[in-house]
Amino acid sequence: MENHLSTFLDFLSAEKGASGNTIAAYRNDLEQLAKYLKASGDGKGWEKVDRVLIQDFILNLKERKYAETTVARKVAAIRSFFGFLSAEGILADNPTEGLASPRVGKMLPKAITPNEVDELLEQPCKRSTPEARRDRAMLELLYATGMRVTELVSLDLANVSVDGKNPFVRCTGKGAKERIIPIHDQATEALEEYVNEARPLMVRNKNENALFVNRRGERLTRQGFWLILKGYAKAANLRDDVTPHTLRHSFATHMLRGGMPLRHVQEMLGHANISTTQVYTHLATDHVREVYEKAHPRAS
Repeated sequence: MENHLSTFLDFLSAEKGASGNTIAAYRNDLEQLAKYLKASGDGKGWEKVDRVLIQDFILNLKERKYAETTVARKVAAIRSFFGFLSAEGILADNPTEGLASPRVGKMLPKAITPNEVDELLEQPCKRSTPEARRDRAMLELLYATGMRVTELVSLDLANVSVDGKNPFVRCTGKGAKERIIPIHDQATEALEEYVNEARPLMVRNKNENALFVNRRGERLTRQGFWLILKGYAKAANLRDDVTPHTLRHSFATHMLRGGMPLRHVQEMLGHANISTTQVYTHLATDHVREVYEKAHPRAS
C-alpha cells in the first residue's frame, strides 16, 4: 500500500507540480483512509476499497465533527489517488467514479480593521530583542504585501531589495510563479533594521540564505510563525481566530477599500484567476454600505 501511495505522491510532485504542503496533506489524508481500511478488517490492499467503504469513511469524518472544508479536501485526495491507480492499470475499477464531492458553503475571509492591524504591529516594538525585531519585520512585510505565510518563510535574503528608491520583495507562489511586490517605507525600515542589526546576531552559519531565522539560526517554519503571531494577537487583545492568513485577507480588503483596482490586488496576491480575488469585494462593499447608511439623508 505504501509503495502505491509513494508512487502517487511522486507523480503529484513531478508531473503536477504540487507544492510540499499539498503533498503532505494528501499523504496524511490517504494514510488516514488506510488506517480506516485496516480497522474495518479489509486492510490487505487498496483493491479492497469500494464505494461503500469510502462513503462510510466520509460519514465517520462527519460524525467526528471534521470541518466541511477538511472533508472536501480528503475526498478530493481520495478521488485523485484512485483515479491515478485506475489510469495506471493498478486497479481494474475506480471506486470513486461518480462519487460526489461534499458541498462546502462559501465562507467570506475574515479581516481585521486597520486599527487592529496597527495594534498588532505595535506589539513587537515593545521589546528590543533580535527576535522582536525579526517579528516586527515579518508582520510588517506580511501586511505590506499580502503574501502567503509559506511564501514569507520561504524568502531568502536575495529575494528582498531595500536599498534603492523602489524597495520590493520577490516571492514565489503557487505553481512556482514568481511575482514582485513593492513594499512601503515602514516595512522597508523594519526589514533594514532586522537584516542589518538583528539577523547577524541570530544566524550561526554565515552561508544561511533564509531571510527569517529562528533561535537556532535556521529557517523559520510556518508553524513557528503561527505561534509567534498567536502570541502577539493575544497581547493585542484581538479575537481568537486570527491566523497568518488573516493579514493576507486584511491586506486585500483594505487595498480594495482604499481604491486599488481589483486586477492589481489580484496580481499582488498571486491569484491565477480573478474570481478568487473577487471574494474580497464583498468585504469592501460591506464597508461602502456602512458609510452609505451613515451619510445618506434617507438611509437611516
